[in-house]
Amino acid sequence: MSPATELHGSFLSFRRSQIVSMDVNHEQQLQELEYFQNHVSERFSEFISPSPPSDPVLSIPWLRNLLHVFISCETEFKEVLPTTAQISKTPSLEKVLSEMLDRILKSLDICNAVVNGIESVKQSRRLAEIAVTALKQRPLCSGSVRRAKRALASLLVSLNADVKDRNSGGGSSRRRTTSRSWSFGQRSSHVSKNWSAAKQIQAMVANLVLPRGAEAMPVYIMSSVMVLVMWVLVAAVPCQTSSVPVAPLQLPKHQSWGSNAVNVQERVGEEVKGKEKRGGGLMEEMQRMESVGLSLMEFTERFRFPGEEEEEVEVEEKVDEMDEICRRMEVGLEDLQRQVRAVFQRLVRIRLEIVSVLDLNL
Repeated sequence: MSPATELHGSFLSFRRSQIVSMDVNHEQQLQELEYFQNHVSERFSEFISPSPPSDPVLSIPWLRNLLHVFISCETEFKEVLPTTAQISKTPSLEKVLSEMLDRILKSLDICNAVVNGIESVKQSRRLAEIAVTALKQRPLCSGSVRRAKRALASLLVSLNADVKDRNSGGGSSRRRTTSRSWSFGQRSSHVSKNWSAAKQIQAMVANLVLPRGAEAMPVYIMSSVMVLVMWVLVAAVPCQTSSVPVAPLQLPKHQSWGSNAVNVQERVGEEVKGKEKRGGGLMEEMQRMESVGLSLMEFTERFRFPGEEEEEVEVEEKVDEMDEICRRMEVGLEDLQRQVRAVFQRLVRIRLEIVSVLDLNL
């Protein structure tokens, strides 16, 4: 799936450019809503049924494709963002937009937590590389195996330990702080030990209900997509959280975009239920690394010099598998981290746009 960028433009921007008056009539609103719904539906449809077949659920390429979907949806959402004129006619829009601002703040914290979590995964990869290098030594000696064993012990702890005090925390902010500087680490100076990514997800879902009118529908759709993506990131990457909710969103299955989004939630939910892992860390590459790491640890514990040839051949296959995982993660984690930062910056910009619209309505 090719990444959606602003250079590609927006299929709604042309429509908006032809509207002379800011007072968009009801028919135009419905048309734009239909375009936006179809766009979200198509992006998720391509994501869940790609050609050629997709990458494993929660793998790095799979996560990157999901972020491409989010970026594409966010680009189009800007074109259907309610105007000041619409808000003045429909006061309830101010409420749903204010609630979206709060969700964006929580999403910014989650993005920070995920970026820091990816750093911890990089550390795990380095430990795996130490073990691989040691076990590739030939002839295999006791010293090399001991080095590998120490690295593997640290690796397995890093993959299984509860994550505490690692990521940036929450906090509240007044809506109209347009001059505030937003960047990674900006909100991390006062980290609360009670901050939890899972609690942030639960708070984001609390007031997220299907609206009755069409005016608030784009905000609801984009909020749902945002919460879904943040939840997936929390499940995949080690974050400051005690647990990951299985299925946080109640999405409208009777709508095509909702049905496709539910498909994603159910797939990830199965992984969450099946692994019972605390603090996230369900990334497919991490799961493979843990499995191979356990096998290699068993080998180091029973190794006696000189090792048996058959046993060394068997462990060589596992070492090659771990080496392949490390190579994939070396590039993939950098790309994923860069993409999460891009999502962060987009959230900052859309937040400022919403604040601007609300301020003009005062």
